[in-house]
Amino acid sequence: MAIKVRHQGLATSVQDLGRPGYFHLGIPLGGAMDRLALKAANLLVGNDEGAAGLEAVFIGPKLEFTEDAMVAVTGADMPIKVDGEEKPGWTAFKVKAGQVLTFDFLKTGARIYIAVSGGIDVPVALGSRSTYAIGALGGFKGRPLAVGDELPVGKAGKAEEGKSIPQALRRKPGMPAELRVLPGLYWHRITEEAGRNFFEDTWKVAPEADRMGYRFRGGRKLDFVDRTPPFGAGSDPSNIVDACYPYGSIQVPGGTEPIILHRDAVSGGGYFMLGTVVSADMDLIGQLQPHTPTRFVKVDMETALTARKDRAALINKIRALF
Repeated sequence: MAIKVRHQGLATSVQDLGRPGYFHLGIPLGGAMDRLALKAANLLVGNDEGAAGLEAVFIGPKLEFTEDAMVAVTGADMPIKVDGEEKPGWTAFKVKAGQVLTFDFLKTGARIYIAVSGGIDVPVALGSRSTYAIGALGGFKGRPLAVGDELPVGKAGKAEEGKSIPQALRRKPGMPAELRVLPGLYWHRITEEAGRNFFEDTWKVAPEADRMGYRFRGGRKLDFVDRTPPFGAGSDPSNIVDACYPYGSIQVPGGTEPIILHRDAVSGGGYFMLGTVVSADMDLIGQLQPHTPTRFVKVDMETALTARKDRAALINKIRALF
């Protein structure tokens, strides 16, 4: 079976849960920006929750199916249609051979996840089928989809048409969005007042928001504690000599615009890190549109670990449906 790409949408790519284990070599984790949404879509169509699906941003693709398949679309609210007939999100539905899957304009959120029974069966690269476009690695020929591509699909498992994920288990960002942050090793570099301002201010997602990182604007500039710059750091107070960048870490170049590093981010560099967004909230970032108001919420390690447990419990509730 193959799926023919009649229109690629915007930055549609093959993604699974990523390729951990290569960050020390400069190859990022990669994978779905909203991991819960991809897992849910896969479970709905009878796949392993880590199977490869499609991630589409803002504009959905137009896909023609050459054989019958079970499909589920999760994540953002983007109306789904099969040959013009609307289908529900977060629900398994059938697409027959020759039918075309399309999408209307995005309503809320940013990214949809399209799972097909059997999974997108592109070659595995370093243990993953996810697309790392900057490195031309994985996915379909190492790039986002294009018109004329034909995506191979694996052997389908059992799935129940009409099976749905309840609304209570579909986690989405609020308005304003709230992202919990654990202050990091370089928190001492900013003044106490700057630290208070960072958490008190409402920021907005900048247009420069992608798989590498999300930039935020609109808050007050951070002031730094005076220091003698270490050799090699340069005169900018936001610079350091060098450091590893954790997934979810927050850079603030020049103290003006925070950048949260996401799935395709680099593994190290010379900017200080204010802190790290807790792992439980990273999926939410992938559903933020440009200009979305956002608040950063200061938490401690105990709260961060509790959030991780709560997210794991939510995923287990979804698994228990199948």
